[in-house]
Amino acid sequence: MNRAAVVNPTSSHAPELLAHSWFNTDRPVLLAGLRGRVVVLVAFQVLCANSVSCGIPQARRIHETFSPEDVTVLGLHATFEHHAAFNPAVLKAFIHEYRLEFPIGIDQPQDASPIPHTMERYKMRGTPSLVLIDSLGYVRKHTFGPVDDLRLGAEIGALVQESAAIARHSAA
Repeated sequence: MNRAAVVNPTSSHAPELLAHSWFNTDRPVLLAGLRGRVVVLVAFQVLCANSVSCGIPQARRIHETFSPEDVTVLGLHATFEHHAAFNPAVLKAFIHEYRLEFPIGIDQPQDASPIPHTMERYKMRGTPSLVLIDSLGYVRKHTFGPVDDLRLGAEIGALVQESAAIARHSAA
């Protein structure tokens, strides 16, 4: 992967997440605090069939496969429909039932739009959406819908190798 793969070259780094609540962490997660690691951001909804069947299981596999020193998986619950059916207790039960251990934030709603803030900032088309952020904070992949595990694993592995090379170069 090269710098030309940056999805939105008009911004220097991936936009910060705007979550109003977090699970599986004792404090809000800031992307700026994760520099030096590859970040896999998975946006999902508990009422989205593709999120439940594809996005969440894949995020869990990534979290279980890669070293936390190299790769951080973040979930983002982005409710843009069925607002009345969702509340934080539903997500808490979902996290428990699916045994999700990575940090999960609830995207901050907007008053004037059904699309929550982070989802809009990233121009997500729906759920599940996956965003790969490199160790320098640049968006390197942005997808909507199911993603092939083998291809995604190779892309994450390449970003981890790139990160290690940057660290070696910086230390020299």
